[in-house]
Amino acid sequence: MSAPQLSTTYMGLDLVSPVVASAGPFNRRLGKLIEIEAAGAGAVVLPSLFAEEIEAEALAADSVLDTGDAFAEFDSAPLAGLSVSGTASTDRYVELVGDAAEALSIPVIASLNGARPGDWARYGRLLADAGADGLELNLYDVAADPALTAADVEDRHLAVIAEVREAVGGLPLALKISPYLSSLANFAPRARTAGADALVLFNRFYGPDIDLEELTVTPRLALSTRAELPLRLRWAGILAAQCPDLQIAVTGGVHGGADVVKSLIVGARVACTTSAVLDEGPGVIATMLDQLRDWLAARGYGSVDQLRGAMDAHSVDDPAAFERAQYVKVLHSWS
Repeated sequence: MSAPQLSTTYMGLDLVSPVVASAGPFNRRLGKLIEIEAAGAGAVVLPSLFAEEIEAEALAADSVLDTGDAFAEFDSAPLAGLSVSGTASTDRYVELVGDAAEALSIPVIASLNGARPGDWARYGRLLADAGADGLELNLYDVAADPALTAADVEDRHLAVIAEVREAVGGLPLALKISPYLSSLANFAPRARTAGADALVLFNRFYGPDIDLEELTVTPRLALSTRAELPLRLRWAGILAAQCPDLQIAVTGGVHGGADVVKSLIVGARVACTTSAVLDEGPGVIATMLDQLRDWLAARGYGSVDQLRGAMDAHSVDDPAAFERAQYVKVLHSWS
């Protein structure tokens, strides 16, 4: 019997495997991206281009340029790292997109995190022109304004999708969202109508820590754990069944082949991993794929597409009742 087929599609892109290397520090380095491809990743997502960083850099440059003749050396020497066409951050990111697209044979998905209306379209078009095979909109937005209703937040997200869709034409478009939207089941089909091809479940919010010695707020990055996966699996199973033309990606808590199997079996197109790669190196992707292949072969599956969705919400008559029943079982499972 031949080995199970791992190739699949995501966002209309052809992938050699359903494991995607999601945005992380390694993905800033071309050498690491090449290692990630060699390990068998189906696609790579580059770290986000943040509109705030671009604007801060531009403001700093404007401040220097406004010094006029006070510093004569600026009259004869160009500012290091600054280009006429944009900021150094923008230029570096565009260069990374172009270099990665040229060096890799797997799809390169750029990531964008905007701050205001207009940012998204402007920079989305820039990344599309740079050669990205797809674009992931990273909606990292803490809704802390009491004047904003849940509907306001969702409408703002939908406006961003429509704005970018118009700007980038037919470029594949994914939306990385928070798990804290009031009604994901209602939002998902509206996101598809606005122009999203895929939903990435879910963004991880990095809460600050408190330094009790210095009495300061301290940013602290923590890698994901498998404990985060069940929330993703629940919503992947529900949304894949309810909105089949909107593809689902699971990210957060994917650390081994079993996690990839679980993601696919509930209906996700791909399973994305960052923390495992940071913790164990790009080779962990090859290990995940070997485990996935062995699991499929042992159960007679010929491909990942045969497996996908075998346990999504279509398998039960009432997903809401099913969720409550599982909740009750969990509460009674402790002994």
